[in-house]
Amino acid sequence: MNIPSQNFAKIMSPVSRLAVVAMVAGLLAGCDDTGVGGGAKARRAIPADTLALMESKGATRNSPVLIRAYKKEAELEIWKMKRNGEYALIKSFPMCRWSGQLGPKIREGDRQVPEGFYAITPGQMNPNSSYHLSFNVGYPNALDRAQGYTGGNIMVHGACSSAGCYSMTDEQIEEIYAIAREAFAGGQRAIQMQSYPFRMTPENLAKHRLDPNMAFWRQLKEGSDHFEVTKHEPQVNYCGRRYVFDASAPGGQRLEAAGACPPLRQDPEIASLVSEKARADDAKVAELVNKGVQPIKLVYRDGGQHPSMSNVMMVSRPEAIEEAPREVALDMHGRPVPAIVQVAAAKTPEAPAPVAKPATADKKIAKGDAAKGEASKSEPAIASREPEAETSVVSRLFSFSPKLPSLFGSDDAPKASEATAPVPLPPPRPRALAHPVAPQASVLTAPPVRMAMNAPAQRVVGAAPILPTDLAR
Repeated sequence: MNIPSQNFAKIMSPVSRLAVVAMVAGLLAGCDDTGVGGGAKARRAIPADTLALMESKGATRNSPVLIRAYKKEAELEIWKMKRNGEYALIKSFPMCRWSGQLGPKIREGDRQVPEGFYAITPGQMNPNSSYHLSFNVGYPNALDRAQGYTGGNIMVHGACSSAGCYSMTDEQIEEIYAIAREAFAGGQRAIQMQSYPFRMTPENLAKHRLDPNMAFWRQLKEGSDHFEVTKHEPQVNYCGRRYVFDASAPGGQRLEAAGACPPLRQDPEIASLVSEKARADDAKVAELVNKGVQPIKLVYRDGGQHPSMSNVMMVSRPEAIEEAPREVALDMHGRPVPAIVQVAAAKTPEAPAPVAKPATADKKIAKGDAAKGEASKSEPAIASREPEAETSVVSRLFSFSPKLPSLFGSDDAPKASEATAPVPLPPPRPRALAHPVAPQASVLTAPPVRMAMNAPAQRVVGAAPILPTDLAR
């Protein structure tokens, strides 16, 4: 019996739940996707309401598919090609689990969900997955390999558990798998998957403008802009260790990810539309920065999930998503701003030296004040004891100054002896820097000039689905 993950928690006893959690933790320690038995789940029909959505958008069950995923928003979108060749959004699935931080996948075992443009072919579909159903997204691509990035077996799968994968519920993956399967049956050779850290909005770009990944994210935004302005699948290529979109080299010259980019040809109409969108978005980023939008970095314990999935039981590392990601403020140089700065107590001026009392002073003391006069002789009139330093209210409240730990867990936390050391107040900033303006070169960089796109590859219409029955992954 196939019970949807959302209903699991309602029918199981607490003891059974603990047993399942322990079993899943061992089984889903990584994205090694070896499994047995596909059966009916891999042959599930596309739901009738989803087919109705396709029809309403001018698409069919066999028309090509494009997938877009967003880590920060934890959403996975299914787009289908309409009869006029443009893509329309059919459905957005809340993501049950993703792992790692915002930023690209770099090495095996870093738990990062990759970011970039990938191709899913029929041979990457796995009906025998240990994670209910799955398909490999195709990481690493040519650019990842040119950068020296390692790792593999990155899937979109079920079971709501992630160690670098895009994880859905079992019910969701059955529908997504069926949509992809029918597109391959209709002749689509490869499904493009666009994976982003977040939606490429001016608001997100303004908040993350000082993140060290921003140069790479601007490349991804360029590809996103190509799709947004044309609603056609962008042709993805690589040269100069960067992505290039809807571009080709003259004379059919082959582009290589690690090689320098030759002069590129691009359709001038597409280039104009993309440049116009980039300028408008950059102007909005500058406006938001001037309004005081603070640069931040989101730090996750280990990825996240869509809010609507909070009641799903079968989830990897539930303790890591009990709290929302930390929003770390950055200074104008992209460095974390300490949450607490100890105010050094003002040093009390030293008391003046005691003044010698004239010898004739005691003779003028009245007879009735003789005792008082004797006391004056034995103790100076002005005390020489140094008064206790007064502590400000802020210093009493914040009597420590912890050093901010590294954003990624490096062991640079302060020692116990350093935790209470006063931090001198920084010198006042120059007036010109009191209200920093929007960065120009690092954030608001116009996309490079490109010139004519190659015609997209012809689809093979009517090809039979290629669904392997015995996969290693």
